Amino acid sequence: MKYNDLQVNRNTRPTRAGRGIAAGKGKTAGRGTKGQKARTGHSKMPAGFMGGQRAIMQAIPKLKGFKSLQDKAAVVYTDRLNDLSGKVDNFVLADKGLIEDPYTKVKVISRGELTSKVNLETQFASKTAVDAIKAMGGSFTKVAVPQRIAQKTTE
Repeated sequence: MKYNDLQVNRNTRPTRAGRGIAAGKGKTAGRGTKGQKARTGHSKMPAGFMGGQRAIMQAIPKLKGFKSLQDKAAVVYTDRLNDLSGKVDNFVLADKGLIEDPYTKVKVISRGELTSKVNLETQFASKTAVDAIKAMGGSFTKVAVPQRIAQKTTE
């Protein structure tokens, strides 16, 4: 039998920390000497805790304001609807140049006087705008935002 053919089983018993100097990891049990990390419960510090001094998240200045993730609705006023009649939806408003893109949310707000009868089909309208439209004999219907149709490209 050769020396390199010997099968040696390693001692897989875990080391028992804090069981005396003779056990191999006694006294301080591998935690160093004193300090916060030598004590029990040190692992339960909150994220960003910096030993009692002001945390980095509190020290850095924050950006002002609030950024909403929702798209803002395009605003159309009722006095701009006087040139229109019949069914009015996002595509009609875009054709007349009242909104830039027909695939955006539209809100109609009351301003001025409405003189024509319109059947409005948009996403939002203020209560006073709906009252003005109904007073002229028109109607308001809440509809979903039109979806773009994906065009197939042939290559």
